[in-house]
Amino acid sequence: MADERDKLDFERNWQERLSRAVESAAGKGIRDLVLQGGEGLNQETGTTEKITWTCGALDLLAENTDEETGREILTSCACHYPVEDLQDVKEAYQSSGNLDQAVEMLQEKFIHFIREILGLEEELIAEINSLGWGLAGRRDGNSIIAIKIPKSGFLVDYFNETDPAEKRRLYCHCPRVRDGVGLEPTLPEVYCYCGAGFYQGIWEEILGEPVRVEVLESVMSGGDVCRIAIHLPI
Repeated sequence: MADERDKLDFERNWQERLSRAVESAAGKGIRDLVLQGGEGLNQETGTTEKITWTCGALDLLAENTDEETGREILTSCACHYPVEDLQDVKEAYQSSGNLDQAVEMLQEKFIHFIREILGLEEELIAEINSLGWGLAGRRDGNSIIAIKIPKSGFLVDYFNETDPAEKRRLYCHCPRVRDGVGLEPTLPEVYCYCGAGFYQGIWEEILGEPVRVEVLESVMSGGDVCRIAIHLPI
């Protein structure tokens, strides 16, 4: 049972990803410095304590790496879309080079998910699609602009909610951010590059090349949505 809890423990899993990413980019010494004090944190730790430690860790990261490296480290901490579910899109793109087709295939996967898995009504599906939200994003030259959907378990509640702060809480996928709405301290904006790494992983798998992501807007920083630019090497 303990092993199963560890697998589902967001805090421990995130710290493990952060540890690997910092060591890879900046070495063991910086890794130990950044991770110090976080050893005892887990899913059951109080939200304020976890956020306070995270703010301190990211401050240390910023002091000991340049801005680009810090962002790359945080994108490596992201949760990822299942690689096996991207192989048909990857094969189609690798054989045709048609980026628009890849975007269309990703959006079809997304629509299938919200219709068949989440069981959303067609009216809500149409609204989400019209807003440009979803897995694929929309092409803008050599970039793709992706807008995350609200946390799937809170989608209906999100659309029914009228309070702006509560809507932002329901929107965010990250439990650290979601549980910390209205609390101090506030996580730095760079933290949202972790969420941007979700899209980086998708497009690097499809293209077979590195891509650069940029956080354009996030609910953590007071935005209405989380808007991510994926800059493609084409």
